[in-house]
Amino acid sequence: MTDSRAASAASPSTGSFRTPARSPWPALWALVIGFFMILVDTTIVSVANPAIKAALDPNTGNLDNVVWVTSAYLLTYAVPLLITGRLGDRFGPKNIYLIGLALFTLASLACGLSTSLEMLIVARAVQGLGAALVTPQTMAVITRTFPPQRRGAAMGLWGATAGVAVLVGPLAGGLLVDGLGWEWIFFINIPVGIIGFIAALVLVPQLPRTSHQFDILGVVLSALGLFLIVFGLQEGEHYSWAAWIWVMVVAGIAVMAVFIWTQARSKGEPLVPLALFRDRNFSVANLAIATVGFTVTSMALPQMFYLQLARGLTPTQSALLLIPLAILSGALAPFAGKLLDRTDPRFLLIPGLLLVGGSLGLYIALILNDAPIWAFLIPSALMGVGNAGMWGPLATTATRNLPPRQAGAGAGIYNTTRTVGSVIGSASIAAFMQARLEANLPGAGDATESFGSGSLPPQIVEGFSTAMGQALVLPAVVIAVGLLAVLFMRRPSMIRPHGAPREAVPAAPVTAGE
Repeated sequence: MTDSRAASAASPSTGSFRTPARSPWPALWALVIGFFMILVDTTIVSVANPAIKAALDPNTGNLDNVVWVTSAYLLTYAVPLLITGRLGDRFGPKNIYLIGLALFTLASLACGLSTSLEMLIVARAVQGLGAALVTPQTMAVITRTFPPQRRGAAMGLWGATAGVAVLVGPLAGGLLVDGLGWEWIFFINIPVGIIGFIAALVLVPQLPRTSHQFDILGVVLSALGLFLIVFGLQEGEHYSWAAWIWVMVVAGIAVMAVFIWTQARSKGEPLVPLALFRDRNFSVANLAIATVGFTVTSMALPQMFYLQLARGLTPTQSALLLIPLAILSGALAPFAGKLLDRTDPRFLLIPGLLLVGGSLGLYIALILNDAPIWAFLIPSALMGVGNAGMWGPLATTATRNLPPRQAGAGAGIYNTTRTVGSVIGSASIAAFMQARLEANLPGAGDATESFGSGSLPPQIVEGFSTAMGQALVLPAVVIAVGLLAVLFMRRPSMIRPHGAPREAVPAAPVTAGE
């Protein structure tokens, strides 16, 4: 099987697979456009929140309401991912992708035209639903159109997109807000969305659908459990971790336990095929991507607080320090993907995760020693190299053995794990930062508002900087857990030996039972 041939397509009735004579790469590039835009929107709004508050909520003295501009998006993005992955299997990943992208683009227009904070929050919630429809389909199409032994390069591009997008968000947000106004962080999505829609319509093949039965009880339980957990973690710090927040999180965990129990006992077709977790690499990759999501999300907050408040940089200036990270990650990820087709994924994942952890250690040392600003470009570059050996290889390892019939389910599980890891990271770093501030600046909890004014009194800069440096220890520890996890991976059997022709390793046989 070659690059010019898509891996497999299933007949809904028989489960047999054929190979359409077309290259899967144009379809992947088309899908990457929408995927990139959606991931950028998970972080782009953070820079614009002050401008949004000034425009739509100027008469209140707190940030409670404007936080929901981000929270609403993350909530409606994270909760449906298990379900939307299955929808792609049932109705075709191309169809669900196009619906999601159209919904996201129209919601972006509504966001930019919002005249009240309430209208913006509702539009952001619709955006999140569109994103949830799109994201699993990108991985599912890769799984169904690239043979396992050629999937590394494709997932390298997917991983580069994911890794770069979440970092481009703050930079793009700063430039757009400073230059054109907060509305343009949403208006910019409209031409990109239209281009992405047309490209997907023309280039992405219609893959045959599989006749899944929907597990209604599983849909309800998973949606309820994830909602309780994600909402509780997102809003915990805001409500000072009140008792009802803990009740909500514990209830969510209990509901998810019941959900897993019902999936294990299901006589029909479960929403989450637990058999997928019998593949050690799938299980380990899901654990590792949760730690990656946690780390990437949590490390940004103390970094940006330190650079902007303790060192006086603007949002755009601080985001510019991420340029080496974005460039190196994007440039090296495709090469890492091609290498992954020939080697054990641990040979890339272990150095990649080590570099990310090491760069966090260097960030901590630079912050605690009040290093010159240019020095922060060094860990940014190291982290870019580490990202190239992290995102794509994890996605490839998770999907390499997935049967095409379960591509949507596997993609939904993987993206849910990543997103929930990000939400936990966001909640955890907020609490940990506050704890370190209290330890280094007693009474800081009573003066939180002074940390949002754009400058700090000279007498508290040292204590504040120390607190931010110490806060970065948390993501460093969590990424170390991911490193330990990947040590337990197995070498995949479907790896093309170095120098072997592309046809040397056949794709895994797929039977009707899959």
